[in-house]
Amino acid sequence: MNQKRTLFGVLPLATLMWAAALALVWGGTEPLNAQPPQAAAAATAASPDSTFLTQYCIGCHNERAKVAGLALDTLDLSKVGADAETWEKVVKKIRTGMMPPSGARRPERTALDGFATNLEQRLDTAADPNAALVTPALHRLNRTEYANAIRDLLALDVDVNVLLPADGSSQGFDNLAEALAVSPSLIQGYISAAMKISRLAVGDKTMGPSQTTFSPPPGLAQDRHIEGLPLGTRGGFLIQHTFPLDAEYEFALGGRPGGPGAGVDITLDGEQIKVENPRSFRLKVSAGPHTIGLSLPDRQRGAGIDEIYSDFRVDATFTNPGGVPNLVVTGPLNITGVGDTPSRRKIFTCRPKSAADEATCARSILTAMARRAYRGPVSATESDTLMGFYKKGREAGDFESGIQEGLARILVAPRFVYRAEEEPATIASGQPYRVGDVDLGSRLSFFLWSSIPDDELLDVAIKGRLRDPKVLDQQVKRMLADPKADAIVENFAGQWLYLRELAHVQTEARNFDENLRRSFRRETEMLFRTIVRDDRSLIDLIDADYTFVDERLARHYGIPNIQGSYFRRVQLPADSPRRGLLGQGSMLTVTSIATRTSPVSRGKWVLENLLGTPAPVPPPGVETNLGGAEAAKTSSLRQRLEAHRASPVCASCHRIMDPMGFALENFDLIGEWREYDGPTKIDSTGQLADGTPVSGPKDLRQAVLNRSDSFMTTATEKLYTYALGRPVHSYDMPTVRGIVRRAAANDNRFSSLIMGIIESGAFQRRIKK
Repeated sequence: MNQKRTLFGVLPLATLMWAAALALVWGGTEPLNAQPPQAAAAATAASPDSTFLTQYCIGCHNERAKVAGLALDTLDLSKVGADAETWEKVVKKIRTGMMPPSGARRPERTALDGFATNLEQRLDTAADPNAALVTPALHRLNRTEYANAIRDLLALDVDVNVLLPADGSSQGFDNLAEALAVSPSLIQGYISAAMKISRLAVGDKTMGPSQTTFSPPPGLAQDRHIEGLPLGTRGGFLIQHTFPLDAEYEFALGGRPGGPGAGVDITLDGEQIKVENPRSFRLKVSAGPHTIGLSLPDRQRGAGIDEIYSDFRVDATFTNPGGVPNLVVTGPLNITGVGDTPSRRKIFTCRPKSAADEATCARSILTAMARRAYRGPVSATESDTLMGFYKKGREAGDFESGIQEGLARILVAPRFVYRAEEEPATIASGQPYRVGDVDLGSRLSFFLWSSIPDDELLDVAIKGRLRDPKVLDQQVKRMLADPKADAIVENFAGQWLYLRELAHVQTEARNFDENLRRSFRRETEMLFRTIVRDDRSLIDLIDADYTFVDERLARHYGIPNIQGSYFRRVQLPADSPRRGLLGQGSMLTVTSIATRTSPVSRGKWVLENLLGTPAPVPPPGVETNLGGAEAAKTSSLRQRLEAHRASPVCASCHRIMDPMGFALENFDLIGEWREYDGPTKIDSTGQLADGTPVSGPKDLRQAVLNRSDSFMTTATEKLYTYALGRPVHSYDMPTVRGIVRRAAANDNRFSSLIMGIIESGAFQRRIKK
């Protein structure tokens, strides 16, 4: 039989749905069980030829590999451009030590790297530079971008989760055009959201009272002070709420707060509210955003007699009964006015002195709002359309009613909902061109802020100055220093590092609670934010000698002398298992299952998110049960996994992922350090696919650092995907490699990655349709 090494499956291609209807309304598989080929001279590795591939990369395979995809020995190495996608995977496998396959003899690392470098050079030469300039025809704002745009346009924070359906996701991100489909329900959601938001922003004096219920997060521990609430209190939660009008509002507490006789500390914007009956009272509140705080008096840190009414122990799964109850706010009642809100100050930049001045003032207001919302100049036709809606609203009410109708029309305009870009009429179809400054400004703001440009960026773009490299560099630095750049942390890092998945974790660990869940996420976010703000090396994600903890997290990690609910930076010694992502509870928890750790999931996370290598998938029909509950009583997880991979079909995948996962096995299912798995002492030893021995998180961390070029390439690919809003393909890899080389020359600083992407052809140019 002609034996071929089948290495990679076919990656699915996502589709893009055409969405102009709104305007009408308003991985592959892994190398499998190779037989060791004959050794070849290491010198041949420096030049990519068929001999090297035959002796080191093409081995035997089983029936599953035979149908998985392309076979390497059918490809023409002298014409790599024709099969660039496959050759790019070969490069990645070699760079990460996955090729030659585990168990096969291999040349020295320098020879393998030389082979990969030569192959990369061939791929770079063969790539079509214009292929990367093809962009999606329509790119809808996702929910996060929509909410941020409303925030920056109207100074109004809205909960889009109750207004719009959830977004799709592709390549791990929810801002890719191909995943942002449109449906009739979504179009209707945009229309309904526009009407609600415009009324709230302007102030609707005709609105009737309604109820809004706020409940504490499930599992929130109530035995310690929570940051943001008054000192001397424990438990509770903070509520950010926008009151629609100047009026009275009724506040009602449900349940039994803190047990019989326990009081509740209630604050409004940090000021204590003193009322006779805290269970039910009315309060006059001005229109606009306010912060409501609910907490319990801290009687000896919540210990003692209060404990008979609650289950708030340190090592318990915390529940709501006996803690701070829910809050129901009813209103507005006895309305006195629309108030002076941040939204109204944003909108009403002029006031008509007479009826004759109304139309002029309305056009000025709506054109200015549209300029920001549309991310560019507003045409006379677009301005006339908005004035048509203003007139209809004015006829049914007053001047402000007309503005509200015009604003609603802005919020459903295709130029607001879609990131459309203007194509120059003088360029022929199929030809590349540089995007205009206005469109470049929009690309910048959605990349760095997940929102619309501010006035300064928009002014620079409209004047045509953004193409000046010095001006562009200055604007990028300014934008990264702005608090809105936290969007990179919350959206990019939140998805790349699975931080968003923490919200959905269900675990049976006794000492896990909502407070610890929040601390896990905040620790990783603060590490990433420090890298962005201080322009540090991205390698800090792997081996930072510092982290951020509060008292709850420090106690979980065994870090002494940390007290209080606020986070602070702590130094970590060289031998600390908590250095970098591999020791953080966020990653360790999202890669576990409800009842135990998962070395397979942890190994998969390291492969895909740090090294950029698609993890193997189980073949059809393979049993993945590790023996059930009975086996768990008599054997360790490692013993059960070793029995599972005794099958050659299973071993081919598990010997790649499991050693990485076993190296982290001293961390339990929520990242607490342990020495035993039940009665069995933890064995964290193993051997990686490239033969590197590992024993514990320190060795695994060093193994990743030894392939930091692969980590930087993976991080750049992820950031490139996020910035462009489309998947990365083989024709993008020459640019990615160039960005990585540039960053390496600048100590891998985060700003080098950012500027490398922004200055790339794919970010600044496109092909005319």
